[in-house]
Amino acid sequence: MGFFGTYLYDGEQWHDAEPDSRPAGDHPWMLLDIHDSDFTIVTYAPPGAGTGIAYLGVTPRTYFEDDSASAPTDVIRESAGLAAWWATLHPGGGEVLAKQEQLVTFLAQDVDPEDDDLDDGDDADVDDLDDAEVFVEIKTARFVSALDLPLPPALDG
Repeated sequence: MGFFGTYLYDGEQWHDAEPDSRPAGDHPWMLLDIHDSDFTIVTYAPPGAGTGIAYLGVTPRTYFEDDSASAPTDVIRESAGLAAWWATLHPGGGEVLAKQEQLVTFLAQDVDPEDDDLDDGDDADVDDLDDAEVFVEIKTARFVSALDLPLPPALDG
């Protein structure tokens, strides 16, 4: 069994949360919903240029092999939204375009299940991957660090 966890950043700190949690008020917030070490749903507000939802690891559409599991992804749009979100928390903290270019490297895009080679039974391919490509909680911790945020306690270690 993989790792499951849901964490809400309220603009100051992380709290354990439920997947449908949304804080009151209009301050920036982020929800991380980690599913079975395979994917993380990142929900954030305000969304800026993005939709307010991005994925790490794989998208639900890819994971469940079901187009109705999530909306189609646009990693460029979401990385712009996340960079704008980051800038609201870190005014004058750096170049937003550079942050966007950094964040896009974390985001998952839809993949045709036929092209997904992790389930082909060849363990040599998996052994060559970085741990963040196998365990989404590691990628999620690196993503949170790239946003210059503290880590949720369960991901700090």
